[in-house]
Amino acid sequence: MTIETPWQGKYLSVRTAGPWEYAERVGSIAAAVIVAIDAQGQLILVEQHRVPLGRTCLELPAGLVGDESADESVAEAARRELEEETGYHATIVEERGIFYSSPGMTSECFTLVVATGLTRTGDGGGDAQENITVHRVPLRAVEGFVAEKRRAGVAIDAKMLLLLGGGILAELAGR
Repeated sequence: MTIETPWQGKYLSVRTAGPWEYAERVGSIAAAVIVAIDAQGQLILVEQHRVPLGRTCLELPAGLVGDESADESVAEAARRELEEETGYHATIVEERGIFYSSPGMTSECFTLVVATGLTRTGDGGGDAQENITVHRVPLRAVEGFVAEKRRAGVAIDAKMLLLLGGGILAELAGR
């Protein structure tokens, strides 16, 4: 099957393969999604406006791997993005596997990491274009917090399901 590229931007391209249309990251850029837990057992979440949704979205901190340096590791990118978005530096970053966000629409994947040993280094908030709000939520209260945000009209990133349904929170709460 022939793959064509009808459009390509700086970070994304649109590909066609027969009847399929899908998006792909340009180059070998991947992403890191961060489950960050502080010493008080609080999960660090972020909320930011997402242009494609037209509203704010509750998410795990995340960012691109290799967009600033081609030889950047997942752990390095996770630490950089966590500190930029939330103001926390992680001494421990454990990879939990690669996941595909929406395989019927995009080839994008991300590595889920758990970040611990957090030290507050600043306010976070992201870069000048992001305007990120940082939330610290007790692990046992995450499900209720997500439900409250949903009722308030905040979009919920699908990656939150990894926490709500995957047993990761229960495992981390037991540490």
